[in-house]
Amino acid sequence: MAGNIQIISPQMIKEQYDYMSKVRQINSERTLYATVKTYGCQQNEADSERIAGMLKEMGYNITADESRADIIVINTCAVREHAELKALSITGQFKHLKSKKPGLLIGIGGCMVSQEHRKEDIKNKYPYVDFLFGTSMLYKLPEIIYKKIKTKKRQFHLDDSDGNIAEGLPVERFSDFKAWVSIMYGCNNFCTYCIVPYVRGRERSRKPDDILNEIRGLIKDGYREITLLGQNVNSYGKDLGMDIDFSDLLQMICDIEGDFTVRFMTSHPKDATFKLIDTIAANPKIAKQFHLPLQSGSDRILKLMNRHYTFESYKALADYMKKKIPEIAITTDIIVGFPGETEEDFACTLNALEQIEYDNIYSFIYSKRKGTPAAVMEDPTTQEEKAKRFQRLLDTQNTISNRKNQEYLGKIISVLVEGRSKTDDGKLTGRNEKNRLVHFSGDDCLIGKNVKVKIIKADTFSLMGEYIEK
Repeated sequence: MAGNIQIISPQMIKEQYDYMSKVRQINSERTLYATVKTYGCQQNEADSERIAGMLKEMGYNITADESRADIIVINTCAVREHAELKALSITGQFKHLKSKKPGLLIGIGGCMVSQEHRKEDIKNKYPYVDFLFGTSMLYKLPEIIYKKIKTKKRQFHLDDSDGNIAEGLPVERFSDFKAWVSIMYGCNNFCTYCIVPYVRGRERSRKPDDILNEIRGLIKDGYREITLLGQNVNSYGKDLGMDIDFSDLLQMICDIEGDFTVRFMTSHPKDATFKLIDTIAANPKIAKQFHLPLQSGSDRILKLMNRHYTFESYKALADYMKKKIPEIAITTDIIVGFPGETEEDFACTLNALEQIEYDNIYSFIYSKRKGTPAAVMEDPTTQEEKAKRFQRLLDTQNTISNRKNQEYLGKIISVLVEGRSKTDDGKLTGRNEKNRLVHFSGDDCLIGKNVKVKIIKADTFSLMGEYIEK
């Protein structure tokens, strides 16, 4: 592998298991609890499952109740300022918990603290935080906790590598039927607005056998949905020195026996191929939903963003998807108010929504990230104007989403039931293959199962239905 990327050896992983054992021995005479708070993307969710797995191996019982916790680990995001401020706010609230329970350990990990300036902020302004660890130091969490317990000294663990791959860490899955599987880490794209390559390192792919073995184990344990994760899954395999790409990996996963669905995120348009689309079309196990971030419909802005594609080339991919997979649901990410965006540039984005007809979009007003090229670009557009554009974007997409959802009325669809809705009178809630949110009445015994639901009502953001008993 190129660059300053470290492969964590089995011996180094064994050392961490030894630290887990030491901490478990220290904790053996008491019943202790741990809380893991997660902010940010699905990769952070997957990382938190490993954090929880290591904490459990160290003798802690995992709880969502912070007031019971003897250790709290906050896994942070740095993609937008709002996510950082939210993590810092919750950290500030935990100061009061620590004043009531002086033995409480508080740690912060993830992307936010992988930035040197944030490390210094927390070190100086949050003296009650006991340890920090960057994304490349996650596998060393047992060692960090052990050293904090034994020395009573605060621990700050960042490094200057381009990342690592650590296999064999314990995992505490937060779901019994849906699983995250990271197939690669890091990013080489350096989009001018994005902090990810600086906090998660360069692209590095896991070996196919390690991925396939993990998925076989999940299928054996009854998992119904597997989501493959990577900052850019389309780059999978480029660093392995093997004749394998993401399409090939998908095919190998589909060849595993069992009743399961495969999803993946996120794809970069510059690396998406017709071969990948053909693989999705040919395999019923792959969900017919494709998340393909556009970011802007303006070629001028795309160039400033360093995205390496045009709207024309992007649309050619979307058109090919619709031709090969007529039932495909396409979703995207949009940034409003990138530095220098004009009304004409924004009009191109609105036009892109109308042409592609996305099923859903994830949209954000541009957030300046310290250390990225876009942070120093001239940006004459006011926040008020950006907010107005953002609302116009939502209005345009909501009309499209509502129209697409109305097409479900009267249809019977398969839904993977995820649990109880917190907002819709406690109804069961789940998602279909195209990731549509569906609410309906039913018993808890349906959670974790694929069931048939007849759609009786549709709005912009969700579908309402009736459970069809077999």
